Amino acid sequence: MADLRTLMSDADSLLKATANDVGDKAKEARARLSAGLDRARATCASLPAQGLETGRQALQKTDATVRDHPYESIAIALGAGVLLGWLLGRGDR
Repeated sequence: MADLRTLMSDADSLLKATANDVGDKAKEARARLSAGLDRARATCASLPAQGLETGRQALQKTDATVRDHPYESIAIALGAGVLLGWLLGRGDR
């Protein structure tokens, strides 16, 4: 949670620092970042303490699975990265 709050704070700072950039892509990126920050804030505010414990359990289970299957985990992460890069690359065309 602390890392998420730090990330949101840094993103706010980035939005303020680029406020004078008038490029279309910069405006679009700021709008998407702002919307994402709003969703993240809403999610953080709505997370009950029980949800945090469930999240910790999920993280521990994920960690155990990755340690039990390291090569499969690397392959999945690589595939997800390639897919994400391909999708983001299509937006520039």
